[in-house]
Amino acid sequence: MNDYKAPGLALANMWVGFIAFAAAVLLGVYQVVERIDLVPALKSPELYFGSVSTHGVLMGFVLTTFLIMGYGYYTATTSLKQPLWNKPLAWFGFYLAVIGVLMAAAPLLTGNAFVLFTFYPPLVAHPTFYIGAVLLVVGSWVWCLEMIMSTMKWKKANPGETIPLAMYGTTANAIMWLFTSLGVAAEVLFQLLPWSLGLIDVGLARTLFSWTLHAIVYFWLFPAYIAFYTLMPKQAGGKLLSDQMGRLAFIMLLVISVPIGFHHLYMDPFQAAGWKFLHMTGTMLVAVPTLITGFTIIASMEIAGRLRGGKGLFGWIGKLPWNNPMVLATGLAMLMLTFGGFGGVINASYSMNVMIHNTQWVTGHFHLIFGGTTVIMYFAIAYYLWPKMTGKELHSNGMALKQLWLWFIGMLVLTLPWHQLGLDGQPRRISSTPYDAELVEKWIIPEMAMIVGGVILLISALMLVYNLYRTHGNQVAVAVPEVEYAEPVHSIARMPHLMNSFGFWVGLIIVYLVASYGYPIAQFFLMETFGAVSWSI
Repeated sequence: MNDYKAPGLALANMWVGFIAFAAAVLLGVYQVVERIDLVPALKSPELYFGSVSTHGVLMGFVLTTFLIMGYGYYTATTSLKQPLWNKPLAWFGFYLAVIGVLMAAAPLLTGNAFVLFTFYPPLVAHPTFYIGAVLLVVGSWVWCLEMIMSTMKWKKANPGETIPLAMYGTTANAIMWLFTSLGVAAEVLFQLLPWSLGLIDVGLARTLFSWTLHAIVYFWLFPAYIAFYTLMPKQAGGKLLSDQMGRLAFIMLLVISVPIGFHHLYMDPFQAAGWKFLHMTGTMLVAVPTLITGFTIIASMEIAGRLRGGKGLFGWIGKLPWNNPMVLATGLAMLMLTFGGFGGVINASYSMNVMIHNTQWVTGHFHLIFGGTTVIMYFAIAYYLWPKMTGKELHSNGMALKQLWLWFIGMLVLTLPWHQLGLDGQPRRISSTPYDAELVEKWIIPEMAMIVGGVILLISALMLVYNLYRTHGNQVAVAVPEVEYAEPVHSIARMPHLMNSFGFWVGLIIVYLVASYGYPIAQFFLMETFGAVSWSI
């Protein structure tokens, strides 16, 4: 095993993420059971909201951050074929993030952080929760620095060469997260921490959180897209349709996804309609890299199917190696991305959002995109990399395939009823519905289906953790080959400078951020906002 690959660092990060994931799924099952009052003995609003908060933190912050860091470290070393820029610093970032998680866990588990894993005032947690969150974010900034400096180190050693696509996407994600996380970091340091001790401006805090709130979804989604473009085509037995299309999608996600958070504030009074409309327009533009990715990846799958003998209009589909977890996960992820993307357009629309605002539709959409498309690709990444990082054969490929199918089925059974309940008006962020018996009775069948979906997801999650754990103890050792990154159909003689660097795009992001958030933030210091400047607890 080559020393530069740093598998121990990658494994440590990814194991923290998957352990958090298993606990989060268990809490999720409890929540769908509790909401329907299926087991009266479990009825407890305090326990419910504590569970929701912990579930969200574990899934949205712990699983994602550590998985992304672990995958990024291994991608950096294997695609660039060089050691990390500063491995001791990377370990420091890992331990700092773990300490942050443990600090945030204390108030979560003692009932002092019922904030639904968001950073939205007027909900407030114990200061320890916010300090822990800051440490987790700072730990992730160390990862960002490692990715950027590793790329710069490689470019210096390979002048004029094209940055490998996998690392190009990883670095784009690191840069995006640096910009994205500034909003919530500023909110925590200058708003929520002071408020947990005394004072806050609610409008400013919610505006700062919106800076991070939606762009974080693309921080989560980037690893899935990187796997789509750089791992799946080779595993399917073909080639990537276009390297340039991948870079274009990464650049567009980097630039467009940061300043679009106001579509989460449509119902808030703190920002004018014009600014919300501007952010809505930017949000709609995010559909473009999604469509580019969908077209490119499906076309790459068709190339592989036809190379394997597929004939006719759809004959190539049956020729794909569906017994390969990466290929299967990609196919299932694309289906969920299609359904979830439609829901996202509804959420982003200034007019249609009113119909589903703060209803279970939003919960269903979020879980279908994140828990569905994104997380199922995290599974595929793990199944592909685990033998390479451990030197052991995957415990059971058959179990991996069953686990992916169960996750897909469970996610649909869970989220489609959520969409229906949202259209029927069921609110989110409540622990029970003790009103209008006729209406609540109408919701029983969808809620029972959600329990079934939650149980299926729990079984799937346990299968994943068991399979990865057993791989470590597998007696069958494997020769550890290099990670097989996909090659494009047409080789690239020379990549245009703008698609092989980030300087111009960073400048464009700054201009875009100032245009989108400059006045909306400055107004809180320039005018009185309904007496909210010093809201006291």
